[in-house]
Amino acid sequence: MPRDAASPIILTENLTKTYVTGRIQVTAVRGISLAVEPGEFVAIIGPSGSGKSTLFYLLGGLTRATEGRVVIDGVDFAALSDGERTRLRKHRIGFVFQKFNLLPTLSAMGNIEIAYHVSGRREPMDRAYLDHLSDLLSIRGRLRHRPSELSGGEQQRVAIARALISRPAIVLADEPTGNLDSENSEAVLKMLVRSNRELGQTTLMITHNPEAAAVAGRVLTMRDGRIVGEQRGSQAGAAAV
Repeated sequence: MPRDAASPIILTENLTKTYVTGRIQVTAVRGISLAVEPGEFVAIIGPSGSGKSTLFYLLGGLTRATEGRVVIDGVDFAALSDGERTRLRKHRIGFVFQKFNLLPTLSAMGNIEIAYHVSGRREPMDRAYLDHLSDLLSIRGRLRHRPSELSGGEQQRVAIARALISRPAIVLADEPTGNLDSENSEAVLKMLVRSNRELGQTTLMITHNPEAAAVAGRVLTMRDGRIVGEQRGSQAGAAAV
């Protein structure tokens, strides 16, 4: 069922994830109910072990919940087969990870092109849109270079272009500045904010860094598998303007 225009694009209800190893049970996410509106930029912050990465995998359909549900763009993950979940991810969600995960034998352009084809789009890639993305991310002059010829910041910007090329409704970013120095971190955060504003994608970013989280319009704090705080402030997004 398609999402109602007035409904959240990301919705969780009593979301719980418990890992079982032998006789040991560890509950990483504990009863989280969350709503993210279309076009929002939300950051989830918390220390290591707070459950934020598990929440990321649940929201991306990369792991199944033990209890509760995740509804993405009007579709309940629990109602889908593994194949249907994969198709939904390819069409509706773009992922940005801490590790760039670029294919080393392909150029930056090749990495972007293969991501577009894997998304299942049948129409040819929109070259004007690629040019727009390349200018937005300041990588137009680097598209023919392989990852080994790019700086860490450039590789992460190529990874963002790869996530955005199929025009997903949602972008999920897991510690996107974790492997970058402060200068490149600031540049990547600015790009994520600009792409959120100019391209209209809903963005949810996982981070342990308060300075990175401050660029979001809403910041949720996780601890012990629960959301324990929420902040909306005038500074949210200011660092990226």
